[in-house]
Amino acid sequence: MTMRVATFNILHGRSPEDDEVHVDRFARAIGTLGADVLALQEVDRNQPRSRNADLTRVAADVMGAGEHRFVAALAGSPGSTWMAATGDEQPDDAAYGIALLSKYPLTAWQVVRLPSMRARVPMRFGHRVLPTWVRDEPRVAVAANVSTPAGDLTVVTTHLSFVPRWNRHQLRLLVRALAHRRRPLLLTGDLNMSGELAGRVSRLRPVAAHPTFPSHHPREQLDHVLVDGDVTVRCSEAVRLPVSDHRALLVDLD
Repeated sequence: MTMRVATFNILHGRSPEDDEVHVDRFARAIGTLGADVLALQEVDRNQPRSRNADLTRVAADVMGAGEHRFVAALAGSPGSTWMAATGDEQPDDAAYGIALLSKYPLTAWQVVRLPSMRARVPMRFGHRVLPTWVRDEPRVAVAANVSTPAGDLTVVTTHLSFVPRWNRHQLRLLVRALAHRRRPLLLTGDLNMSGELAGRVSRLRPVAAHPTFPSHHPREQLDHVLVDGDVTVRCSEAVRLPVSDHRALLVDLD
């Protein structure tokens, strides 16, 4: 059998073309992926900027995923009550984070909250000469056992810091927290680093080498699928969709 795993930083469903979120457009984009297991990052729930939609549920409905879980990294709304999520948020609370969805049963959920930098750091954006001082946001990962007809495996997704050395620290901590998980293990998500670096830091094997950012003319790969264990990759690709500034990364596994 073949199983398609996809990871996609969705930019809360926003399109770079018109800078707006249309839930129907987001749903159609997810539907084109044909994913059996889908990892999402930058996911909104009940946010005005994304029309108060539960984007995880929208994605689950269109892909036919009977199993799904949204995990908040931030609670509240941008510019008002934005704060680190604790895991005690209610299902209808406004939040932003990551999600894992599957057509196969998911069990043994694990949430790993990763440390964020407390101080602001200088970052250069675009062609600006002077750096901008920015504060990193809280980061989180979620893992689950996936029960497929061909056997069980672990799938993990996360969205790591954009601060170069700090995201390496987060990745090491995450791999350590996953040491007891069932193998094969797939670590997916926007890691904000190259595949070569992600493989060296995590000691996991990158299985899809395609530039994913920015979506219109990708120059670098920030989104990855890393593997620990006996997994055969049939093919992989990065797909441009009408939402997000990232391309979705698809991996077909035997």
